[in-house]
Amino acid sequence: MKSILFGLACFAAIFSHAEEKGFIPLFNGKNLEGWQGIGGPATNWAVKDGVLSCTGKKGSSWIATKEEFGDFELRLEYNIPKNGNSGVFIRAPKNGAPWVQGLEIQVLDDYGNKWKNLKPVQFTGSIYAVQAPSERATKKAGEWQTMRIRCKGNQCCVWVNGKCIIDAKLDVLAGKVPRVTGLKRKSGLIGLQNHASPVHYRNVRIQRLK
Repeated sequence: MKSILFGLACFAAIFSHAEEKGFIPLFNGKNLEGWQGIGGPATNWAVKDGVLSCTGKKGSSWIATKEEFGDFELRLEYNIPKNGNSGVFIRAPKNGAPWVQGLEIQVLDDYGNKWKNLKPVQFTGSIYAVQAPSERATKKAGEWQTMRIRCKGNQCCVWVNGKCIIDAKLDVLAGKVPRVTGLKRKSGLIGLQNHASPVHYRNVRIQRLK
């Protein structure tokens, strides 16, 4: 029954959001307008040719939108180098660890030797330290890949390269992993993590859900 429900939720979302209508850019492809550095200025982030890149050098630990989002669908493309590590923060507060007080959807070079001993809840598409992806849908390092994150109320779904790999009830997970208090948050910032590793993002856009 669980696998059937998982498939139905993903199937419905694919058809209800088959087009880009209603989406607005979060990243304008030119500069960091609309974004802010958290923990310091965003000096380790740069924009070139429509790509937002993290150098992986010292600086603010992450960047975040200036606006908060509650119910939304976020779409983006990412390119992670060999042994790279990053993440997309959702419903995150400005203060505190965003993967604890908010939520992190992991972005990783899943095939990197550096990460061969990680737990399933630490690979790409996972709700970091909470919910593992149902399968590994990632490509090799250095290739552009797609990610979709849809949150509405207590429901959170994640797609990587067109495959739905997370279909979770956040309130249920909150009872299982109480230390991640972000599971109970209803809104917050969208953020991109600097994990001392280069990473590239482009075509970042969002739709608020009613």
